[in-house]
Amino acid sequence: MVENSKDTARARADLRFKKQEEAATVRQKAMAEYVAESDARQIKTSKLRALRLAKEAEDLANAPAAPAKKPRAKKK
Repeated sequence: MVENSKDTARARADLRFKKQEEAATVRQKAMAEYVAESDARQIKTSKLRALRLAKEAEDLANAPAAPAKKPRAKKK
């Protein structure tokens, strides 16, 4: 009877340990995916920012010069 009790306790402990190990593995995998997505998003954002800034600079260089405004005459 005591032998059987030790075996069942050991089996439960082993099962609990396996579940904890599996959960840790799942967490590590999820975190790795999260980091990879975050890195990809950051790279994409940087590329888009560079493209936007280049386009804005090009538009500014190609924009026609604004006509000089004449000073208004002061009212008396």
